[in-house]
Amino acid sequence: MARPTKDRIIEQLPEIKFFKPAGVPAKQLETVEMTMEEVEALRLKDVKGLTQAEAAEMMKISRPTFQRVLTSARQKAADALTCGKAIRFEGGDYRVVRPGHCPKCGKKHKGHKKHHHGNKKSNSNDEKKNK
Repeated sequence: MARPTKDRIIEQLPEIKFFKPAGVPAKQLETVEMTMEEVEALRLKDVKGLTQAEAAEMMKISRPTFQRVLTSARQKAADALTCGKAIRFEGGDYRVVRPGHCPKCGKKHKGHKKHHHGNKKSNSNDEKKNK
């Protein structure tokens, strides 16, 4: 049994959900489906110019996983562009998290990069009180 896929973090959804060649009715076209994380991988690497390591960190996935997602996205885009197919952006395993917000809870970070969830460890003052 395969491991369940973790949600990938994306900063924004694409403004459009469907892209097609001009002058051809959509019902006459084959459609390629591109997941939201594939669109995000293209945006981070090819539009923003991030390294794969930087983009993988932003999406909270490993660099090899980012490479697979990016390769899949590029193959689908090339297929659609060279063969005159439409592209539908939908589906995938993702969560939208705005920049500067915690990927776990969605709260905005206030001047620090990380905050804690769940049980907090006792600090040294608590330990001193118990002695």
